[in-house]
Amino acid sequence: MESCNCIEPQWPPDDLLMKYQYISDFFIALAYFSIPLELIYFVKKSAVFPYRWVLVQFGAFIVLCGATHLINLWTFTMHSRTVASVMTTAKVLTAAVSCITALMLVHIIPDLLSVKTRELFLKNKAAELDREMGLIRTQEETGRHVRMLTHEIRSTLDRHTILKTTLVELGRTLALEECALWMPTRTGLELQLSYTLRQQNPVGYTVPIHHPVINQVFSSNRAVKISPNCPVARLRPAGKYMPGEVVAVRVPLLHLSNFHINDWPELSTKRYALMVLMLPSDSARQWHVHELELVEVVADQVAVALSHAAILEESMRARDLLMEQNVALDLARREAETAIRARNDFLAVMNHEMRTPMHAIIALSSLLQETELTPEQRLMVETILKSSNLLATLINDVLDLSRLEDGSLQLDLGTFNLYAVFREVLNLIKPIASVKKLHVSLNLAPDLPEYAVGDEKRLMQTILNIVGNAVKFSKEGSISITAFVAKLDTLRDSKAPEFLPVLSDNHFYLRVQVKDSGSGINPLDIPKLFTKFAQNQSTGTRNSGGSGLGLAICKRFVNLMEGHIWIESEGLGKGCTAILIVKLGMPERVNESKLPYMPKMPTDHGQTAFPGLKVLVMDENGVSRMVTKGLLLHLGCDVTMVGSSEECLRLVSHEHKVVFMDICVPGIDSYGITIRIHEKFTKRHERPLLVALTGNTDKVTKENCMRAGMDGLILKPVSLDKMRSVLTDLLEH
Repeated sequence: MESCNCIEPQWPPDDLLMKYQYISDFFIALAYFSIPLELIYFVKKSAVFPYRWVLVQFGAFIVLCGATHLINLWTFTMHSRTVASVMTTAKVLTAAVSCITALMLVHIIPDLLSVKTRELFLKNKAAELDREMGLIRTQEETGRHVRMLTHEIRSTLDRHTILKTTLVELGRTLALEECALWMPTRTGLELQLSYTLRQQNPVGYTVPIHHPVINQVFSSNRAVKISPNCPVARLRPAGKYMPGEVVAVRVPLLHLSNFHINDWPELSTKRYALMVLMLPSDSARQWHVHELELVEVVADQVAVALSHAAILEESMRARDLLMEQNVALDLARREAETAIRARNDFLAVMNHEMRTPMHAIIALSSLLQETELTPEQRLMVETILKSSNLLATLINDVLDLSRLEDGSLQLDLGTFNLYAVFREVLNLIKPIASVKKLHVSLNLAPDLPEYAVGDEKRLMQTILNIVGNAVKFSKEGSISITAFVAKLDTLRDSKAPEFLPVLSDNHFYLRVQVKDSGSGINPLDIPKLFTKFAQNQSTGTRNSGGSGLGLAICKRFVNLMEGHIWIESEGLGKGCTAILIVKLGMPERVNESKLPYMPKMPTDHGQTAFPGLKVLVMDENGVSRMVTKGLLLHLGCDVTMVGSSEECLRLVSHEHKVVFMDICVPGIDSYGITIRIHEKFTKRHERPLLVALTGNTDKVTKENCMRAGMDGLILKPVSLDKMRSVLTDLLEH
């Protein structure tokens, strides 16, 4: 390096200066190269730094500066042109990068300043969040107190306990000096001090309800601060102290009578109590917002608890009244059940006791009718038989009506021959009709099923009663009986809209029409015919006999069979038509086993006597026993009489073909005797036929007979012809 021609000041020697520059450039270069390494380490460790590209530029600037100082070390000695070129290039690059970095800093500095602003904003937000968290904690604390107070208030449904508990819990939770409740008087014109926190016995003085402060509180649903000098706030005697702040809140008093279906109580009907709360005296404490909210919530909870208490009181009164009514109803029910049992027992006894003499009268009259009598005597005997049969029918009607009215009568459903029912009715009615020279015709439709499911006995009784009435009220002419399956258009009766038949595949409706040419009925009298003890008041019909129970019982039977019955007539002297519709089932199988009922009226049998037929009769009643024996002896039977079950079991043998047993004898288990007879005769052909003599043919009696193993059932009273037909049917089967 050439020396300059300038005037040299007094500086250190050139070699020493060169040495200092050399060392300084080396350390500057070393420092420059260490800074990028630190920046690279910082960028790697900071994943969220937003200005990495600026750091890259700054790192490049530092590297170039360090390279410039490093290259400058070779310029202190003799150096080639290459070193000068490299030095120049490095300085140019350093200048360019430094300018770019400076320009970038112009944009970065405002962002860095905004970070500070954001930091201050976040600090303010954090402070607001702290305040909100404080409010939330305060609300949670208030809610906890509300839940505790609500639990305590609702732990009872006694009105006085609710109010006293409210004051105590509020005083403890809010550290009150005094808390009081003013209740409206009965007149509603004043508020009376009713409950206080500190005084065990409230003074009970009153304040007009239209006081301005009270009106102010009642007009708002919020807690209202009031003056300590207000009449409702003077809860402590005057003294030398500074009274605390006082608030008052209304308490709605909801009554049960204010509630409506699917609605709230009417506001106009509400009455309010006044709750006054006082903070401790001589203290700087003031009411906070959350405390006022707590007071308002508690006031609402007290209102709800009081309404529940009112509802409970009302329900308790209703329950007590209901219990009294239930006791009275239970007593009436027991009395009614006792009366029904007494009536049923009376009917059962009277049934047996009445049928026994009737059995004797009819049996002896029928035996007397078989003897040689003068025309006058025969007329007397026939009159006795006719009157006796009428009395027996009346007994049956009264008993059936009694069971129908108390609901104890049930249908005895089973498969039966429908054609046979109509033929039996025709056979029973023809002898009576022939006496009056009436022609009776039967017309069965081709589509009428031969077999049906229903109560054969009740159906026959109903049809026989209707046909019997037609014969009874007809002096001449004819009677036609028509039966067919009713179609939908023939089922409805405009006079009975309540009858709504429903057709199905398993059932059909039987329609029976009985048309006569009798005396006819006044259309105005038709509705009365189906009432008890009602009779047609037409001229000439009062002497036809009857009790007026037949059609009433028929209507009950038809209703049980889900049917309908009515009578049509154009007037007096024009005859009438009785129409009967009943619901019957279609049988699944025809040969259904059932206990046979013996016919009630004589049928035409070839055999009239049974000489040598050994028969055993068990009957506790001596008269009935002798009457039955007389009937059997007249038919040629060899009769053995017993009066107890022990005698029956001892005397019965394989020689006896038939055993008649009265199953209505008190103190004798006829069903048990039947079972023991079955056990005694293990072989069927050796056992005699067992027939029950009874005055009751209801479903229970029949089931008991079937269960015990009886072969037949016959209803008392029994005439000679009836006994003859019974024996004939038994021996034929």
